[in-house]
Amino acid sequence: MSERLTTATAEEREAAIQAAATAIQRGDVVVLPTDTVYGIGADAFSPEAVTALLDAKGRGREMPPPVLVSHASTLDALATRVPEWARSLTREFWPGALTVVCHQQSSLRWDLGETRGTVAVRMPDHEVALALLERTGPLAVSSANKTGQPAATDADEAERMLGDDVAVIVDDGPSPGGEASTIVDATDAIPRLLRAGAISIDRLNEVLQPHGVLIPTAPRPAADAEREGEATEAGTASDTDASEAPGPA
Repeated sequence: MSERLTTATAEEREAAIQAAATAIQRGDVVVLPTDTVYGIGADAFSPEAVTALLDAKGRGREMPPPVLVSHASTLDALATRVPEWARSLTREFWPGALTVVCHQQSSLRWDLGETRGTVAVRMPDHEVALALLERTGPLAVSSANKTGQPAATDADEAERMLGDDVAVIVDDGPSPGGEASTIVDATDAIPRLLRAGAISIDRLNEVLQPHGVLIPTAPRPAADAEREGEATEAGTASDTDASEAPGPA
């Protein structure tokens, strides 16, 4: 069974963050709060920990998790060939509920699964999540749920689904957002929406317009929509693989 720790006081908050950080450093999996939904997280640079995360969710390597970071500048350590319009999106919406899928740096020594050379990155707008990320570095984080079930929006739901599979649950009360992050594919010159979420297309396009690119607002053909639905479960930027955010997570 997992250790469940609350954050009601400053002392409890510190103890919970430290317990989660220690668990991650020894290769365990934890549940953490984010600004969207609760997430299940592991050391992004530990293949064994990432495998444990995927096993806990009931997912395979074909559905790799996104990565959460504590600073926007970390994007350049993880990704390459980031379009300027994508940087404008991160400047506007990070920290926040935006996940960007980019080409990953070839020098990275990690194994998130079958990413096909991409990485999905987000900087959450949540004090506890950011404090934990400051201590651990980038974390592989997916929504806290068993695959096929709704993402947990509080620690009770996360514990019900994942309590036997994680070492620590950080209970920070109900998620302030409750809606998963918006995912944008930034691996091409033109942005592509992989999942609608907390940030609307209209808000994205307000930032994108000065760059001369826009995300279409018209309904997509049924076949494309089906592929997009598959994409939101996976963590890469291909037609069949994108990212189930932890919010998002």
